[in-house]
This record gives sequence, structure tokens and C-alpha cells, in this order.
Amino acid sequence: MAETARPAPVTNTQVTDAAAAERLVAETLTTMRELEILLGRESDHIRVGRLAEGLAEAPQKTALAGAYLRGLQAVKANAVALARFAPEGIASLREAHGRFSEVVAANQAVLATARSVSEGLLRNLSTELTRSTEPKGYGTRPAPSPYGHRRSAPLVLSRSL
Repeated sequence: MAETARPAPVTNTQVTDAAAAERLVAETLTTMRELEILLGRESDHIRVGRLAEGLAEAPQKTALAGAYLRGLQAVKANAVALARFAPEGIASLREAHGRFSEVVAANQAVLATARSVSEGLLRNLSTELTRSTEPKGYGTRPAPSPYGHRRSAPLVLSRSL
């Protein structure tokens, strides 16, 4: 994916006129939309098991999340000026933030499901490997060692999935 160059959000400036207020709102909305699109792509990839593709844009996601948080801080710091110069921009931000929150919640659910599934697979694999190395027979078995099984086979994980 080619990254598009865009101006850095206005974060350290104080909004003193309508143009600055509109620019701050527009930049924050743009960053929010870009992050929303990226999270949607990540969720789509992970849902169908393409983990490498889903996690490939992590650096861009981190950069966009940082820009989004800086934009929110600037919006909060300039709330009075925005209410005065761009009240419709505040309404747009609230509406967009509601949609964005839903996308973030869906993305978190997908990531939690993927983590749970992968942990379950590793746990089941480990159990099966251990079971196949346990001695079979009748009678009582010796107490298990707190340091693990002595004859357990190594666990191999393929990262090419």
C-alpha cells in the first residue's frame, strides 16, 4: 500500500479564526477516516486467516493512531474556539467518532477472537504432544514433575501461516 503524504495535524497551535478551526476539524476527520479504513482492512484479513497481511500495516496503524490522538488533544484544547468558529465541525466530529468507536470495537473483537483461537490451538497441540509421550499402562502413575514432562517432544510453530 502506498502511503499518501498529507500535512501534519495542527496540534500545537491555538485556533483563533474560522479557517484554523475548519482545518483542525478536517485534519482530525481525515486521520480518523484513514485509521477507520486501515482497521477495517486489518479486521477483514484476520477474519479470513490472513494474519501476516492483517498485521503488515502495524507501523502505519501506530502512526495514524498517534496522529488521531494528537488531533483529539488539539480539539479538546481548542473546544471553546471550535464551538465559536466551527459548531458544525464539532457535530461532524461527534458523528464520525461514534462510527469510529464501532469500527474499533469490531476490530478489538476480531483480534481477541484470533488470539483466543491461536492460544487454544497451541494448548491443544501441546496436550496432544504430551499425551503421546506419556507411558501407557495400568495402575497408579508417578506424580507429575513440577518442571514439566521429561520426555516431551519439542513444540514447533510455523510463522508462515
